[in-house]
Amino acid sequence: MTERTLALIKPDGVSRNLIGEIMKRCEAHGLKVIALKMVRLTNEAAQGFYIVHRERPFYRALAASMSSGPIVAAVLEGEGAIAAYRELMGATDPAKAAPGTIRAALGVGLEQNTVHGSDSPQSAAFEIPYFFSSLEFSARG
Repeated sequence: MTERTLALIKPDGVSRNLIGEIMKRCEAHGLKVIALKMVRLTNEAAQGFYIVHRERPFYRALAASMSSGPIVAAVLEGEGAIAAYRELMGATDPAKAAPGTIRAALGVGLEQNTVHGSDSPQSAAFEIPYFFSSLEFSARG
């Protein structure tokens, strides 16, 4: 089934000039980039994005990290895009991520793991419109 998922390159990835490398990996994995932009989240916007984690001890640190510099937001489309991108990203902790995944290859640590991706159709339905309006999607075929 063709799906859409949100992919974020976090501030640590942007600051290390990894945007092209990560997008290249996505496309090589069969995912199409149908929307792409660079934004700078305020702490409040980052907290809103990660609101599902508000009760977790890492919530404030995560929001602070995500608002520490620009991020790149993309909408990826493809067969089983959510699972495909999750597989490509690897485990949250780069030290535990499988070889060849983005986080294993490019992640610095648990808090600087370079990328974020939707974990379910429900989260994708919340996350994609957090960054993109339907007018920003490519008509790419």
